[in-house]
Amino acid sequence: MRAENTGPVDRTMDVETQLRALLRDVLALSQERVDGFDADTQLFGALPELDSMAVAGLLTEMEDCFDILIEDDDIDGDTFETFGTLVAFAEAKVGN
Repeated sequence: MRAENTGPVDRTMDVETQLRALLRDVLALSQERVDGFDADTQLFGALPELDSMAVAGLLTEMEDCFDILIEDDDIDGDTFETFGTLVAFAEAKVGN
């Protein structure tokens, strides 16, 4: 599923807020569910919706939304461990 906001993110827009929208749209989660995510919320392995195919889709959406390039070497086991690690990854990529 394609995220609603398909253009590059406004740099003033909060990365965390945008990631919540991407997770909601790509994984077909409810807004209430993603609003409840905090930095310690487990993602990969804890969300049945977030399988390897969904990870690939989410990475593509992140590239489009944040106008970044994510290389295979950028991703490791920690990237999708928690919502906090995903936000930190995205903020680091956007800041580069």
